[in-house]
Amino acid sequence: MTPAAIPMVVVGGYLGSGKTTLLNRLLGNTEGQRVAVLVNDFGEINVDAALIRSRSSDVIQLENGCVCCSIGDRLVQALAAVGERVQRPDLLVIEASGVSDPTRIAQVGMLDADFRLNAVVVTVDVSNIESHLRDPMIGDMLRRQIAGATALVLTKCDLVGAQDVEEAAEWLAEIAPRAAQFRAEMGCIPSSVFFDEAPRVARPFGHDGGGWKRRGSDALLHDAISSFFHRTTRRFHKQRLRQVLRELPAGTLRAKGLVHVLEKSSAQEFHVVADRVRIADAAASAVHPADAIAVADAVDAVESVLVFIGCFAPGDEALVRARLDGALAA
Repeated sequence: MTPAAIPMVVVGGYLGSGKTTLLNRLLGNTEGQRVAVLVNDFGEINVDAALIRSRSSDVIQLENGCVCCSIGDRLVQALAAVGERVQRPDLLVIEASGVSDPTRIAQVGMLDADFRLNAVVVTVDVSNIESHLRDPMIGDMLRRQIAGATALVLTKCDLVGAQDVEEAAEWLAEIAPRAAQFRAEMGCIPSSVFFDEAPRVARPFGHDGGGWKRRGSDALLHDAISSFFHRTTRRFHKQRLRQVLRELPAGTLRAKGLVHVLEKSSAQEFHVVADRVRIADAAASAVHPADAIAVADAVDAVESVLVFIGCFAPGDEALVRARLDGALAA
């Protein structure tokens, strides 16, 4: 039996934007999950690893990371070592250095079949975002970090006025229109941004303020993550389904499940993170979708089960269901 792929989250963000605070908050709220943290600091000494307070989780150190991903070979070796463990973690979090491109690190991780990408989370210091974006030395690098994110965490909001936070959110939405935005207070964001399973409603731990802001024509304010699932016994056209998954509503953090398509006789496992869509033959131990839905029977029966996790606006669920129906084979 092929073991299920380990969910992987890459955390990026410029120097001093709050990545380690975010990780410390996560490790204090693991909800009983085994979490491995791979820390890639810039320089000869890995200061970030020393600053991670929790030792109940596994902290793996990689030094001297850089923007050009020279860390690549050592990252591949570290990932291989984690994947070969008898007791595998429930989640691997990679903290990219402040001057690294988290999307490129995620791409390296996705080359290993033992892992699958759950999210690219990028922290943004709203108190300095305007000056950083205009800085000719770091502006382009910062834009690349933000553009590749599936979730943006706005930090240090308490240091500026509400109008400044709104303006920062608008700038970020222009750079990464499909990324969900969370306003963190001391690293507090919904834990389901990291963990594979999303409860029906996941509120930010530690406080009820902030929340997620969806940018678009409706610009609705949310303070929760929700999930819904879709089941059908009819087969999909694979390319039509792929197109639907590429055009999910803004704020969709994850989509996954088991589907049956006209072009294949066996069940297909699919995963969606941001605009990245993967549909492939289902592994013998395929990861079950969220909301504790039992899908083992769906492998034998011709039944597809699709799960969607995110910060959804009213009407998003109905829209997705209608598009999925449109992707079914006659």
